Amino acid sequence: MTSAETAPPPPMRLRELVFGAACAAAVRAAARLGVADALENTPMAVEDLAAAVKTEPKPLRRLLRALSCYGVFAEQPDGTFAHTEMSRLLREDDPNSLRAIALWCTEPWTWDAWPRLDEAVRTGTNVVEDLYGKEFFTYLNEDAPESADVFNRAMTRSSEQSAREVAALLDLSGAGSVADIGGGQGHVVACLLDKYPEMRGSLLDLPRVVENALPRLREGGDLAHRARIVPGDAREAIPVPADVYIIKNILEWDDESTARLLRNVVEAGGPGTRVVVIENLVDDTPSMRFSTAMDLLLLLNVGGAKHTTDSMVSRLTAAGLRVEDIRPVNPYLHAFDCHVTG
Repeated sequence: MTSAETAPPPPMRLRELVFGAACAAAVRAAARLGVADALENTPMAVEDLAAAVKTEPKPLRRLLRALSCYGVFAEQPDGTFAHTEMSRLLREDDPNSLRAIALWCTEPWTWDAWPRLDEAVRTGTNVVEDLYGKEFFTYLNEDAPESADVFNRAMTRSSEQSAREVAALLDLSGAGSVADIGGGQGHVVACLLDKYPEMRGSLLDLPRVVENALPRLREGGDLAHRARIVPGDAREAIPVPADVYIIKNILEWDDESTARLLRNVVEAGGPGTRVVVIENLVDDTPSMRFSTAMDLLLLLNVGGAKHTTDSMVSRLTAAGLRVEDIRPVNPYLHAFDCHVTG
């Protein structure tokens, strides 16, 4: 039986790499079929699994065999299949579930875009506008609502998981207010308000985003009396005063948009204000394969980019911020702790 840990020689490894789409498609198929949800805590026969997910047993066995080569599910000596640490992450009910992320990274548009990566590398621009005739998020919302829903669910789940880690990392003792810029549904703000009962928090994001802010932050919610929800575009203005500004995973656009947002934060906060920027990095991180892949996907869909440590520091410094500390939040996020100069 092929082991997930087997290290093949270079020629075979390259053959495996060029079949990477097969691995991604297999993960997507298992997620869409709900195989991980149907598999119980004890090994199951393929026939029983097939009945549970309404597939044919023979092709399901082929799918599971392929995935087990990568450590997603494990084939037992008697031919049954069992969960692994990775396959459990495809369960919808797992607290660390990556099912939504697995679906988002393999949505139909990605299969159209990846073959044109050489074009994006030559031109330095996204390929989505040429493919679909409109900007990426406009395309999602107007022409691919199911994919837009997958994106929203993936970002929500990712934010839920990382928000707890961000709140645990940051020491905001002595700060009376915090503002999350481009903070989505407000998971980071909610976690920080839970941690600091006397603190007030603001959430700024696009109107269509904050319409779906966490119920806890909205009228009637348990944090509503300490929370302010502000619809707006941070690239245009930041009408939110705060002692601390959080900017998480949004400095991935073109350079001008990034510079404009940072200038707006500096103007809103003024000298001495603390600004914490949290981003994926494509250097000095345990998650290089993931981060560099996301970097290429950003090039394809919006013409954006992930940052190196140096590129992030240079952008922050140019905007008038003094970087005082850089710390890992988790294996794929780093926090840049800064203060406005002047």
